[in-house]
Amino acid sequence: MPRNTTSKEKFKTKHGVFDNFTNTTLFKLISRGYFEGIQSPISIGKESNVFSALRKDNSKIIIKIYRLETSDFNRMYEYIRADSRYPKMKKSRRKIIFTWVQREYRNILRAREASVVVPTPLGFLNNVLVLEYIGDDMVAKKLKDDIPDNPKTFFNKIIDNMRKLHKAGLVHGDLSPFNILNHNETPVFIDFSQGTTTEHPNFKEYLQRDIKNISTFFTKQGLNINTDKIYDKITK
Repeated sequence: MPRNTTSKEKFKTKHGVFDNFTNTTLFKLISRGYFEGIQSPISIGKESNVFSALRKDNSKIIIKIYRLETSDFNRMYEYIRADSRYPKMKKSRRKIIFTWVQREYRNILRAREASVVVPTPLGFLNNVLVLEYIGDDMVAKKLKDDIPDNPKTFFNKIIDNMRKLHKAGLVHGDLSPFNILNHNETPVFIDFSQGTTTEHPNFKEYLQRDIKNISTFFTKQGLNINTDKIYDKITK
């Protein structure tokens, strides 16, 4: 475990943008050796902020921080309460957000074990998720911002990942060009917080929505796509 060289007060001063609870959570992760300090913001979303962070050996990782006060925990609860993995979920804001983070970690881990191309999940604590950094000097761009050189090959790789995910009993639930990275012409699935099992009563609807989102994007790149055939390819 890397030696921690950041004092708690110095950390709070440097990262005063976060609430005290999140600052404490981040400091605990530093103390446990996950990283040395936050480097720079990567994306600011409605419910979470994503940052790069540096390890002691100067390698990079990703930390995803769910905001405690502005996250839509009611929407999160609707997803979680229908998830058979969380049968006794109580409607408490912090408990729901913490479970949401744990759920995303579990989904990514399960996807990775099924050979889906995803960032390696490194750990989580409370409202913070720690992930592998995808990219070289710069973080890999989202598909929407980095059109692949060969759209057909890239699209087929996405469908192959979706098929593996389905075989693992999961559906992403929010798949789109916004949460697929293009890393050296390889699709990397991210943002698994809405991912759920195929036991979910709405899993077919979620899968069809994922297929539609991806197909719409690649149709604009000149591909001729039959969504019914894609659904059959993923589920059979």
